[in-house]
Amino acid sequence: MQSLLHNQLELPFPTLSPAAVIPAALVLDGQLISYVLHRSRGRRRIGLSIDERGLRVGAPLSASKSAIEVVLIAHTRWILDHLAQWKDKKKVQRSWVSGENLMVLGRSLELIITEGPQRILQCDHQLQVHTPHATPEHIATLVLGWLRQLALSDFAQRVDHYGQKMQLNPTDIHLSNARSRWGSCHASGRIQLNWRLIHLPTRLIDYVVVHELAHLREMNHSPAFWARVATQIPDFLARRREIRRDAHRFLID
Repeated sequence: MQSLLHNQLELPFPTLSPAAVIPAALVLDGQLISYVLHRSRGRRRIGLSIDERGLRVGAPLSASKSAIEVVLIAHTRWILDHLAQWKDKKKVQRSWVSGENLMVLGRSLELIITEGPQRILQCDHQLQVHTPHATPEHIATLVLGWLRQLALSDFAQRVDHYGQKMQLNPTDIHLSNARSRWGSCHASGRIQLNWRLIHLPTRLIDYVVVHELAHLREMNHSPAFWARVATQIPDFLARRREIRRDAHRFLID
């Protein structure tokens, strides 16, 4: 979604305030499908989006209910397929106990928890957490904090590496906690990267980093923008497909 102020990567739909959301439902191929409808004055066309919250529909103020339903019916297969995909993406509740696995930079690490002076060590295929307070809540706080620190350090190195190659210099780098976007770039030169990227393979992190850096020159998704991305990530189309299709497999929360 393009803006004169900032650009965001993989933002399927804006977060809506409760007052702007109108619950609705329609039977598609024999299934009752619930969705939320957001009407706005500036919107010209009816648009559909599906994420972890379900089906969301954006429509102009003038769009009739029947016109909206015609669009939904026309996209029945797409809606049902994507709802099923998001259902498969829902993550299993983590217990934060020894023996669980989590992904770090695309590698599976076994969580090992022992009592002792508080510290976290990554050793081969293990993430060893030593703490005198081994409650699940405390382990979660420790590990997620460690992951965020690792993310900030790793992402900063990648931004510096590709920034030099692209002759681009962001003013600042921040971690984000967004639920529906991997990164964003503001006209001020500030780049935000979702800390959850630290779970993904490095080739996908690199794609997001280069994508956001390219926005420092092209605040859009024009051919010129993609040409700039391609100078560093020639197979960006394949990586974009991969992150959309497979990223959920690496996430832990």
